[in-house]
Amino acid sequence: MERCGWAGPEQIYIDYHDTEWGVPEYDSRALWEKLILDGFQAGLSWITILKKREAFREAFAGFDPNVVAEWGEPEVQRLLANPGIIRHRGKIEATISNARVWQDIEARQGFDRFLWDYVEGRPLQTRFASQGEVPPQTPLSTRISKDLKKAGFRFCGPTIVYAFMEAVGMVNDHVMHCPCHAPVAALADASPFA
Repeated sequence: MERCGWAGPEQIYIDYHDTEWGVPEYDSRALWEKLILDGFQAGLSWITILKKREAFREAFAGFDPNVVAEWGEPEVQRLLANPGIIRHRGKIEATISNARVWQDIEARQGFDRFLWDYVEGRPLQTRFASQGEVPPQTPLSTRISKDLKKAGFRFCGPTIVYAFMEAVGMVNDHVMHCPCHAPVAALADASPFA
């Protein structure tokens, strides 16, 4: 059996694929972090973000949305001067405003519940034979994207949302011949929202 075609050749990519990608994530803060990082990926490759992830975590206070929500122009300037992250003003400003939106959703129903309700609390299981069959977006990712934007989120288009859904295990897109497909599928039974 061989891994999904995108996993490699660098070890950091292989490790991410084997231990994290597709594993269901139910923590509200961690879900926000992954959505923000997928937004930063827009126009770039995921390996670029993965290599800078620890620098991002340090720069954004451990991706604590309650801290980031309080930031303003001084923090934007500090982040724009940080060579360890992607220095894109629009994405940085969106992260700060997205933290405020996260707070609203978290207070209302929980950001975790908000997202997992779209799949009725259980990861969707796909059975793709090859990487070429995996769509870049779906009607569901389009719907979630629209709802996130309506709530005030930015940098969350349907393709970004679908990549996010794959990363946090809302959908299991490990191809059938990948050794991670079955173990990740088995995790669906452990969902706290099912």
